[in-house]
Amino acid sequence: MLFALGEPVAFAALVVAFLLALVLRAVAIRLTARTLGLADRRETVSPRLREDIDPFGAVAAAVGGTGWGKVITVDEVPRFRGRGRAAAVFLAGPLTCIVVAQLGFAAYALSTDLNLLTYLRPGEILHAGLGLPVLDQVLLSLATGLLAFGLLALIPIPPLDGFGALWSAQKRPGPGMQWMRLWFEDKNLGVLILLIFCFFPLGYPLLLTILDVLGVLFLRIWGQV
Repeated sequence: MLFALGEPVAFAALVVAFLLALVLRAVAIRLTARTLGLADRRETVSPRLREDIDPFGAVAAAVGGTGWGKVITVDEVPRFRGRGRAAAVFLAGPLTCIVVAQLGFAAYALSTDLNLLTYLRPGEILHAGLGLPVLDQVLLSLATGLLAFGLLALIPIPPLDGFGALWSAQKRPGPGMQWMRLWFEDKNLGVLILLIFCFFPLGYPLLLTILDVLGVLFLRIWGQV
């Protein structure tokens, strides 16, 4: 986000996108857990930002363009009603953000006079404002921010939701998964690696390159509209 400070509209839209992604993730996870019988039905599904914001995830969003929410450990999601249901809880947040992002891209593609999605990469939109008309810039920044949040969360390493989904889908997580949980989650190696990817190289962080690879197809699809 900080790279976009020169474009106030883009910067504001990326901040809103990150906060909206946190809210969507929290609501989707809690609603899915309650619907699938893995949480008390009396428990509220509304977001609680103090519990849903990860400080390191917020730093990553500020530096690298996107971040992550508070880690949900695999111990918090019971598997007594099946591995699929437990995995669905972890996947609900990222997938919700990705779906909502498509609405933003659709709104941009249908409203703009010049659709640039055929040429842009997600990292370029996250990295800096593009000098576009206000509505185009807002829609692109919101959609890309949500898409990046969702795609990043699907990567299967702690503290990201993808690890919880992968762990829950396995009948008996093996030594490799146990090792990853110990070092990447308990000893915060995963957070350290993600932050390094957000900071280096300084011109175009490695995290943006990863998001370009994961997300460029979503932009190209809407570039044909």
